[in-house]
Amino acid sequence: MDGNTSLAIRYPWPEPPATGQAIEVAEGILWMRLPLPMALDHVNVYALDDGDGWTLIDTGFSSKKTRAIWETLMAGPLAGKPVKRVVVTHHHPDHIGNAGWFQSEHSAELITTRTAWLFARMLTLDVQENWPQETLDYYRSAGMAPDILAKRLTERPFNYCDTVYPMPLGFTRIKQDGVIRMGGRDWVVHMGNGHAPEHATFWSRDDNLVITGDQILSSISPNLGVFVTEPMADPVAEWLEACERLQGLARPDQLALGGHKLPFTGLPLRMKQLIENHHSALDRLRDYLDTPRTAADCFLPLFKRKISGGEYGLALVESVAHLNHLYHIGAVTRTLRADGAWEFQRKG
Repeated sequence: MDGNTSLAIRYPWPEPPATGQAIEVAEGILWMRLPLPMALDHVNVYALDDGDGWTLIDTGFSSKKTRAIWETLMAGPLAGKPVKRVVVTHHHPDHIGNAGWFQSEHSAELITTRTAWLFARMLTLDVQENWPQETLDYYRSAGMAPDILAKRLTERPFNYCDTVYPMPLGFTRIKQDGVIRMGGRDWVVHMGNGHAPEHATFWSRDDNLVITGDQILSSISPNLGVFVTEPMADPVAEWLEACERLQGLARPDQLALGGHKLPFTGLPLRMKQLIENHHSALDRLRDYLDTPRTAADCFLPLFKRKISGGEYGLALVESVAHLNHLYHIGAVTRTLRADGAWEFQRKG
């Protein structure tokens, strides 16, 4: 095998496990899938065999359907052994959604980062029956299309608790450079960022396995979004810093087990691609801003395709993120329009 071939991205399993079934990707490590009701229609979850029980990595959306699948998995591939621990990579609902259920109904220990737990606990308690003014102002500041904004106003706001099971008090914290034993291996914790704050990834000391969550995915780039909670955030800078730091840990032989899509090898090349893709997007965006544009105007240079339907919201918050980054590094200026939208323009 020549050097170039060994560095390529490869997919050892071309097909994912069927619903309610599992694929053993390494000794004592099972890969399973749960459905999601969106364009990205699945989340990967993993079970690590600790002998007298299982440690789960991530849990899927909270729903009766998902919990029924978990019951099938626990009776089948997990062989009736108890789920003793749930490790959550980050606070997004498709990952932490059923953690509270495992705590409450199965007496499992929740292990995650402090930021992930605080965000999740806070958001489950923050129920909005009507649109907060801050959210509407944020949408207008991003230049959201008037027809889309008008349609949203007729709908109940999305509430985090709709897809996340109530979370009891208490968790076990993991942090940078910590070591956790799961599935007969010692894993070093390295924090990602950008897609979600303090996003945990796990790097095996004993073999070639890496559990990457959504920080590193095989064939898509995770969403980098700015939200009303922190409208001046710069997740692109945080993402690039994390990618460059984690890139130093990557080896061609490592098997990356991500939160979506297929497990893969070729991690150094994938890290390089992810970093270069965002720099290229920023370059295209900067060139596009020779004339003033709002975030909603910038989908084409960022995504290189038309955005519609359910993708619009994620595209909008990612567009804001890239514009915020250019603004923070001094590459663009911004001006507030009479209608409350920020327009960004390239300097010089």
